[in-house]
Amino acid sequence: MRSKILVAYATKYGATAEIAEKIGEVLSQAGVSVDVLPVSQVKDPGSYGAVVLGSAVYIGRWRKEASRFLKANQKLLAERPLWIFSSGPTGKGDPVELTEGWRFPKALQPLVDSIKPRAIVVFHGAIDTNKMKPLEKWMIEKVGAATEDSRDWDSIASWAKAIASAVAAELGQAR
Repeated sequence: MRSKILVAYATKYGATAEIAEKIGEVLSQAGVSVDVLPVSQVKDPGSYGAVVLGSAVYIGRWRKEASRFLKANQKLLAERPLWIFSSGPTGKGDPVELTEGWRFPKALQPLVDSIKPRAIVVFHGAIDTNKMKPLEKWMIEKVGAATEDSRDWDSIASWAKAIASAVAAELGQAR
């Protein structure tokens, strides 16, 4: 079995890319061979033994390019270990509680149910209004979202370490 892991992501302003990079860094430090790429740059997902897929979330939706990647590679992803993450909510507290129980876009849930990922997690995100358009700033203000970097790097690293352990067991890689 192919032993390299793909960490693929879709981001709008870069916060999700930084989460993906951290996951890749932790996997690499654990001795796992890894590529971290935007989903739009993934040429051959079939060349990887496992996949971590993540997307920024806006209004309960994944970025379109992440949704397209998931749909286009459904069969392949069902044949490999897959971990999914979303990034979005800011503020204090559990990100799933902050999103009122939201874990994954409802429109994609049947697809994900058929793939059976190892885990689905929601990480806190970051909002930098300096990067936003006026309409986006207005929307953020209307919903009262915290305009801060709420990412919990320890939680992200811990999740990535668990993936490294699982991959070591499943793909026979050294940790």
